[in-house]
Amino acid sequence: MIIDIHTHTFPARVAESAIGKLSHASHTIPFSDGSAEGLLSTMTAAGIDLSLILPVATSERQVEHINDSAAALNEAYSGKGLFSFGCIHPNYENYRKELLRIKELGLKGVKIHPVYQGVDLDDPRYLRIFDRIAELGLIAVTHTGLDVGFPGVVRCSPQMALHVVKEIGDFSFILAHMGGWKNWDEVPELLGETHVYLDTSFSTGRMHPLSDGYWTEKDLDLLDRDGFMRLYRAFGPDRLLFGTDSPWSPQTESVSFIQELPLGAKEKRKILGENAALLLKLM
Repeated sequence: MIIDIHTHTFPARVAESAIGKLSHASHTIPFSDGSAEGLLSTMTAAGIDLSLILPVATSERQVEHINDSAAALNEAYSGKGLFSFGCIHPNYENYRKELLRIKELGLKGVKIHPVYQGVDLDDPRYLRIFDRIAELGLIAVTHTGLDVGFPGVVRCSPQMALHVVKEIGDFSFILAHMGGWKNWDEVPELLGETHVYLDTSFSTGRMHPLSDGYWTEKDLDLLDRDGFMRLYRAFGPDRLLFGTDSPWSPQTESVSFIQELPLGAKEKRKILGENAALLLKLM
């Protein structure tokens, strides 16, 4: 089983507009139309069995509606290969009640995005949320590192992630983009001895730019095989989770990157799906 732990979709009525705006901001090419059906199509081509959708609330006013929509998507696509986490915003005051409601809706975790939400990862507003997540046994996924659409903005560095771990203790905590997008040199030393998971989303090979000349050739480089294996040696096969950030990375190419690593079949199975299945309690 191959599980993509990190994907994004949008409601049909806004998908085209949302994809266009995000593509323009990041100067990168999307690899699906941003719809649930578009994601299912690319999953089929890549041989992916399940994709986890990670919604982001950019305003506290969106939280309840997004969580209701996530629960509805899970019902509509049950057994069809898609499921969704919920969301929370650091400025959402009734976070304790809403996180409990998320659990009662059957959502297994939440996604946060410090850059889009405008708050540092180790801010007390997030720390109180992480504490409640740990109490409820939910999973937290956070963007880490820089963001392709916000050059120079630092809201979720590996050092901030380490601070969260020291404050909260052991809980199910996934750091997207291999622990810190474009901050990968810091990740093994700071986070290798912690309990966190890393996902591989938008971190391997090269970015796929728009033809507007924004990115230099060097800018396009992400982790090559040697860079990935350095992180692998620090974290081992049990704390790495396959993800793509679809529609921003091609799922087929992302699967091939893992399959071509100098690892045994057992280790590749863990990264591509078994670790996620255990974390999500699917097996």
